[in-house]
Amino acid sequence: MKLFKRRKKQVRKWNSSLVNEREKRISEICKAKDFLTEWHKRWCSEIKETPRFHRKQWEFTYVLQSLWERGCIAKGHNGLVFAVGTEKLPALLATYGCNIVATDIHPDEGVEKGWANGDQLCFGVEQLNKAGICEQEEFLRRVTYRPVDMNNIPDDLKDFDYTWSSCSFEHLGSLEKGFNFLKNQMKTLKPGGWAVHTTEYNISSNDETLEEENTVIYRQRDIDYIVSELRNEGHFVEELDFSLGGLPEDFQVDYPPHTQLPHVKLQLDKFVVTSIGLIIQKKY
Repeated sequence: MKLFKRRKKQVRKWNSSLVNEREKRISEICKAKDFLTEWHKRWCSEIKETPRFHRKQWEFTYVLQSLWERGCIAKGHNGLVFAVGTEKLPALLATYGCNIVATDIHPDEGVEKGWANGDQLCFGVEQLNKAGICEQEEFLRRVTYRPVDMNNIPDDLKDFDYTWSSCSFEHLGSLEKGFNFLKNQMKTLKPGGWAVHTTEYNISSNDETLEEENTVIYRQRDIDYIVSELRNEGHFVEELDFSLGGLPEDFQVDYPPHTQLPHVKLQLDKFVVTSIGLIIQKKY
């Protein structure tokens, strides 16, 4: 009870500070200007991170802000995350009273694919509150874990208020498998529920791209295609913004081994890539 009283005070304070940032997130590319916003700073504080120009951090704050703006982060709402790894978002959302089902590839298969390094693989729910974001008793009451193959989503995962994933569906084996995931995960939502997913985006070419088994990079034509498919099925997709940004950090590229800051754009194979977020609402 004390936790939720503190939350109410914080929410009033944040809503007041964000009054001048009325523009809602749309389906868009990671840009340096977002790192300077109050909403990015807010969510960094919430997940106990120092704001920095890193696209992975942007993915998490983008997901949170997109869900927040659409009323998803509220007590009693149910969320589903794919390829959770060791994300802090389930623990944070539990502090708001959300019930979260955290899923990831089966640990044995994840280890075989090389995902055990760099906190990329979840072995159990105990890994998801290591930062102590949520009181442990509340966390265990609200967050559960189960292995799930994103290429074969179980039918019993349904009626969620929202879903999300962070740069995951590009690792499913092909461009087509990523398309299929975005369509199939809509079945897990309630009518009118929201999905927020980020993926790798190729800013070098709209023709050539990386199409290996473990990683693919989506081009504008690919994003246009899947958005068209989702809309044809009756779902709503927030408008697309493919603009690349105009701040100095938007023109810097992090080369392998990808340890530099800013890390808004990076070299992957022969392509320069960044992150893109898609916001989708299931048809009523």
